Amino acid sequence: MAQQELDHLSGQTTTGHEWDGLKELNTPLPKWWLYVFYACIIWAIGYMVVYPSWPLVSDYAHGIVGPQERLHAVADYENGKAARLANAAGLADAPLDKIKSTPAFLEFAMANGKAAFGDNCAPCHGSGATGGPGFPNLQDDDWMWGGKLDDIYQTIRFGIRSGNDKMRDMTMPNFGKDGILTKEQIASVASYVMSLSDTTVKAAADGKQLFADNCASCHGEDAHGNQEMGAPNLADKIWLYGAGVDKVAAQISEPKHGVMPAWEGRLDPITIKSLAVYIHSLGGGK
Repeated sequence: MAQQELDHLSGQTTTGHEWDGLKELNTPLPKWWLYVFYACIIWAIGYMVVYPSWPLVSDYAHGIVGPQERLHAVADYENGKAARLANAAGLADAPLDKIKSTPAFLEFAMANGKAAFGDNCAPCHGSGATGGPGFPNLQDDDWMWGGKLDDIYQTIRFGIRSGNDKMRDMTMPNFGKDGILTKEQIASVASYVMSLSDTTVKAAADGKQLFADNCASCHGEDAHGNQEMGAPNLADKIWLYGAGVDKVAAQISEPKHGVMPAWEGRLDPITIKSLAVYIHSLGGGK
């Protein structure tokens, strides 16, 4: 059992604990520190009574003053929303070309569209709208469904294979999985398609004819695509799912069918128009 004793040098008692000849003094905390500590406890209890604090099963303790900070935040949001709508007065009913030609409308649409793009589109298309594997670059002039202002607006509103009644929808056949073409025929078509934009690739002898028989109806005889059907241009060097004979063959055999959500109903009409104007202005819009 620890034995307390008086330390003659300090005049204080020890706790009775000793380590290698070193004895621990029983030094009390300063009274000012204890008073501050007790005051903090009292302050915390009072704070929990006055202000919202303890979480409950389905709500939280509102306190005497109630959730005033939350109400202030909601009020600030509503005020900002009202101010935004006031600044955009007339834009909701204005045609897209009028928005582009009216400086006041255009200034608001660009600022609003840039913010909306960062919040809703950047996760897929990138913060700079340059896209990535499976997600189109919105700054070039290669558009599957058209790059005119009205085309972009239509795509944003209703999406691509989104399930919306007015969506953009065209599904490429599974030429390999469904047995339309053999593995060898798919390799021939892939080599022909790649040779259109890469002179280092030698096209298979039957590749051109296989393309004409199976692919030209959508992509065109010259393989320059058809935006009305969402069929991409295969004669340029822009590839949504990667370049190379193997990757093109994989897309022919079992194509990836990208989905873009329909933003109508998720975003208000002003924001959708602003997005269309902003994206069209990035440099790739026609």
